[in-house]
Amino acid sequence: MAIITSMVRVGQKPPKDVIKEVKRIAREAKKHPDAYDPDCPPSTPEALVEFAAMARERKKNKHNPLPIVALRIQPEVLAKYKALGQGYTRIMADVLAAAADNPEILSKVR
Repeated sequence: MAIITSMVRVGQKPPKDVIKEVKRIAREAKKHPDAYDPDCPPSTPEALVEFAAMARERKKNKHNPLPIVALRIQPEVLAKYKALGQGYTRIMADVLAAAADNPEILSKVR
């Protein structure tokens, strides 16, 4: 497997030589059969059913948007969540929900 890095600005296309190299590597990869990766085994039929159910639930929740709330948070904490990338606000909401359901955590912050 090849790793290609290239710095681009928002809205900027990667350099032509990088695009050419990525396409060349993709053509080479098509020539080789998929290799088994023990860190990422094939999904079982049961897991695929579970993933489909999760996707349906997530799609259903998109039609019921969560309320928007403003809260004050330390810059260092926000930076850690933002470092998780796109979707960090959903992760924050999930962490808050898990903490709200855990009396042990709630007792530590009161």
